[in-house]
Formats: sequence, C-alpha cells, structure tokens
Amino acid sequence: MAHLHEHSHSHCECCSHEHHHEHNHEHHHEHHHEHSLNKQLWLIVVTAVLLIAAVVIEKNFALPTWQLLLVYLIPYLLIGHETLHEAWEGIANGDAFNEHFLMSVATVGALGIGFLPGAETEFPEAVFVMLFFQIGELFEGYAEGRSRESIAHLMNIRPDIAHLTKCQTLCEVSPEEVAVGEIIEIRPGEKVPLDGVVIEGASALNTVALTGESLPRDVRVGDEVISGCVNLSGVLRVRTTKAYGESTVAKIINLVENAGENKSRSEAFITRFARVYTPIVVFAALALAILPPLLIGVISHQSPLTLFPTWLYRALMFLVVSCPCALVISVPLTFFGGIGGASRKGILIKGANYMDVLAKTDTVVFDKTGTLTHGQFAVTAVHPEEFDENELLHLAAHVEHFTTHPIGAALRDAFPDEATDGCRVSDVEEIAGHGIRARVGDRLVCVGNTKMMDSIGVKWHDCHHVGTIIHVAIDGSYAGHIVINDRIKEDSAGAVSELNALGVARTVMLTGDRKEVADNVANTLALSEYHAELLPADKVAYVEKLLNEESGSGAVAFVGDGINDAPVLARADVGIAMGGLGSDAAIEAADVVIMDDKPSKIALAIRIARRTLRIAGQNVWFAIGVKVAVLILAALGIATMWLAVFADVGVTVLAVLNAMRALR
Repeated sequence: MAHLHEHSHSHCECCSHEHHHEHNHEHHHEHHHEHSLNKQLWLIVVTAVLLIAAVVIEKNFALPTWQLLLVYLIPYLLIGHETLHEAWEGIANGDAFNEHFLMSVATVGALGIGFLPGAETEFPEAVFVMLFFQIGELFEGYAEGRSRESIAHLMNIRPDIAHLTKCQTLCEVSPEEVAVGEIIEIRPGEKVPLDGVVIEGASALNTVALTGESLPRDVRVGDEVISGCVNLSGVLRVRTTKAYGESTVAKIINLVENAGENKSRSEAFITRFARVYTPIVVFAALALAILPPLLIGVISHQSPLTLFPTWLYRALMFLVVSCPCALVISVPLTFFGGIGGASRKGILIKGANYMDVLAKTDTVVFDKTGTLTHGQFAVTAVHPEEFDENELLHLAAHVEHFTTHPIGAALRDAFPDEATDGCRVSDVEEIAGHGIRARVGDRLVCVGNTKMMDSIGVKWHDCHHVGTIIHVAIDGSYAGHIVINDRIKEDSAGAVSELNALGVARTVMLTGDRKEVADNVANTLALSEYHAELLPADKVAYVEKLLNEESGSGAVAFVGDGINDAPVLARADVGIAMGGLGSDAAIEAADVVIMDDKPSKIALAIRIARRTLRIAGQNVWFAIGVKVAVLILAALGIATMWLAVFADVGVTVLAVLNAMRALR
C-alpha cells in the first residue's frame, strides 16, 4: 500500500516546467510594479535631500545666477528626467497637450525666470513642483496597484495546478494543458482547476470567491463542480467538461480584467475634457503672461519688460494648478474600485458604462422561472382524505418511481425513503395524458390528473391551492391529492421590497407560465405588474415597449436566468443574468452577472453603482472647485507656487484616497 501511495505522487517533470514558467511570468509582473514604485520613492527621498542642500548653498554662498542654476539642476533633472522625456515624446507623437507637458513648461519657465531683468530666481520652486508631481504619481501608482491587487486577490480563484491521472500516476500540470474528458484529482485544500463532473468521492466546496456565499456546497458522484471553488474535505476525481479557456474561472477573470475597457460616461467625458481643456489652459497661460504687462504698461506708461517677470510667474502657477491629473486619475480609479468591490460580493459588472445605467435603473423586469423561483418542482401541499400525509406521499412516490417526468422527481424528493422501505412495486402502467397505475404491495394505486380519476369512475375534489394537482386513488376509492409547484426563492420577496426602497418605480414579471401561477407569484412578492403565457419573442416586444416609455432619464433592467432569456438580456438597457454557477449563454449576453442566483443582489448592485457614481462626482466637483479658486488667486497674484502645487498634487492625492473608498 505504501508503495502504491508513493508511486501515485511521482510528478512528471516535463509537465510542471511550463506551468512554473507561466507562474513566474505573473510573479515577475507584480515584482516589476513593486520595483518601479520603490525606485520612485528613492528618487523622491534623494531629490528632497539634494533640494535642501541646494537651499543651504544658496543661503550661505553668494553664487552668480548661472552657477546657482547648475546647483539646482542636479535635483531637478534627477526627479524630472522622466517627466521631461514623456513631454518630449508627446510632442514628437503629436499629442503635446498632456500633464507632463504642462509640468515641463511650468518648471522650465520657473528655472528661466531668474535670468529676466529685475526678476527673482525661482529655482527651489521649479524643483519642488517636479518633486511634488512625482509624489502624486507615486500615490497614483500605489492606489492602482492596490485596486489591481484587490481584483487579483478576489481573482485568487485562479488555479495554479491540476493533478492529472495518467496511467496509474499523477502528473502535476498547468490547468491549460488538461484536455476535455481527462480525469483530474482534487485534494482537500486545493482549488478546483477546471469545470467537470464528479466520478468518484464526495466533499464540500467553498464557493465564496465566486459567489460571495459563505455556506459550503456539498458535492458527490454525478454533481457538477466549477473551477475556482476550494475543495474542503474529501478527495474528488473529476472528469473535465471544459478546456481551461472556456472554464468558469477563466471567463470571470477575463471579464473583470477587461471591464476597464468599457468606459463609463464620466470617464469618456473626462478623456474628451482633458483633450480640449489642456490646450485652452496653455493658451490662457500664454495670454496671462503677455497681455496684462502690455495693457498695464500702456495705461501706466511703464516698460512692459519690467512687469513681464511678475505675470510670467503667475502664468507658470496657472499652468501648474490647471493640470487635470486629479480628474484623469481618480475617476477611472473610482470605477475600477467599484467593479472590484462588486465582484467581491459575487456581482460581476462587465464595464464602468453599466455602472451608469445601473445607477439610474427605475424599472426592473424579471423572468419568473429560475429567477424569482427555483425552477424546480416541489411538493407544496398534501391533502389526504383517509390516509395520513406520509402514507399518501409514500404510495404516490412508489408509483412514480420509474418515470422521468419532473412531477415524478418532485414526489420522489418529497418521500426519499421509498427506495429503501422494501415495498414491492409491480404491474406499472403509464397511461399517456392521464397518469400512472401500479400495484404497491397488495394495493392498486392510481396517480394522475382529473381525466384519470374520471376514467376509473372515482369522484375527486378540486383544490384551492395554485399549482399542478396530482390526484391519488387507492383500490378504486379517492385517497386525496398532492399539490406540486415551483417554489419561490427565499429572498425574492426581500429583493422586491429592497428595490422599492431604493426608489425603483416598477417591478414587472414576464413569464411563459399559466396566468393563475403568475398571479400567485406576483401577489406573494408584491410586484407592481405581471404578464403571463408569453413566448420569448413576446418578452422582447414587451421590453422594447418599456424602453420606449422610459426613453427619458430612467433605465430598464431585465433579470433572467439565461438560456432562453439571452435575446431580452441583450435588448434591455442593462441585462442582469442569474449566472448561477455557469449558464454560458447568460454570462455572454448579460452586462451584469449575479454569481449565486440571489435576486437580493440586484438591489446591492444598484446601491454599489450609485455609490461609485457619487464618489466619482465628489472627485470631479472637488477637483474643479479647488482648481478654479486657486486659478483666480494665481491670476490676482495672491497665490504662491507652493499653493499651486497643493491645488494640483494635493487635490490628486485626496481624490485618489477618496476613489479607494469605492473598493469597499
């Protein structure tokens, strides 16, 4: 036995080599980001020391201006060489007006201003502006690293290895190398590397990384498992059903990583705004440097040259203040954080643009089966005539033992002991459109609809419950009936009341089911309206009608469980899929995927979207407000270069810190 055990653990060297390479590549990328932040931090520290030394030299030695410039150029070039390089590249590529260009012009101007007749030298200010600009960049790098890390942590579901069973041995391979239909072994504590079906073993799976759900899921032979879960207790052998690229975990990682490509309206606006705004600022600064000295000179009969240094200094301050860093950085970062925060809760939002739509949703349209209800038949009531409830269920479950019909399955689930209680079932006869007749022990039991009861001449009673009514007759006399219905999900009612509390004006249910069933669900959940007996095409038509009515400010969200709802999901302003673990059509067609099938997560998604937009809005108004105030002060000559630096870098740092709140 020991020998066999040892044998099964032997690794295939060839298999694990490639996986290590890939793992190292990812590791290298993280390492590189950390390394560049450390380098930046060192540059900032060394520059600060050199700047202090330069100020000490200036105070204690009466150096000529050009020698003083050389002293200050050392820290300036040390901290500013990358910014100058970026500015030059921008000019060379025809994209001159970026923040690097603004900073370079402002600081080079500050270095040169001391050479004008009658002007003060501004060398320390020039170095200080560059230094602070780099501190802002460091913060931005750190914050972006943090939000990527949060997404990487949430994506900690990426499996590292798969144990592939090949000819009596276990190979440790990268999940990408496992083909569909191969058998893998998953030990306790390991991540499930690929989607598949359990062929041996039983265990509990922790699905928290995928669904945000803390309760473990029990799996045994025949159950599906999906990649990204963690195996908690037993050893499982699983036959894979999807290649790694198609597996749940790969799709989720891909979705979250690419969510940034779909820009929100605020982000798209900021990008356009920066393109128009920066050239305007540069020309305004130019006008501020040239026009006032000329006008004042003409009015007061002074030489414009003596006034020029003062106004040039104000123009340079104007450039520093007006740099749009705070907006350009913090708004995308806010949305990135919001998407990361939502995916931690098991809600995948496929792009920042859907955040905008979610935030202003005021009509939510639900599909019924699988969305508000479990989509599985279950016994909801038993009304016996002469037997007790248990006996009636017991006999009906025996008769339905061999049928594949969902109603038979519901009866068997309600009385699971029927397989082991030793009753003999014989002479089973299925009568199409009526039901099933069989002998259980020595009793003749008929289970079916009213037609069956009529055909054997038994007087049946109707039922006030909504659902499918199954009548039972024993030895030719009526024994009672069983009500079977699709169960409403535990948190559906809470989901609807939460949406109402958020100010969602209409909650509508569309279903292909019968009117009385739909009416029962709609009343139980207090929905504002419902439409029953619809075909998939009717659902699309109804959603289009709603979209036309809502063409103003509000948005229409459609919530479906996927397969037949794909056309409607794609048509609504925002399609929300109950992704449950793995309905591919839904995950493809929807804009938002709820990983654990809980309708209550819809209200949570709307709350997260509204909060993210609120934070982005705070950043925009705060940044613009502070900048406008300091620009006015700069033009009036009240502000100093130090205040200008705060209005740029300080505001950026505060906006970035505010944006980080969206992660929570």
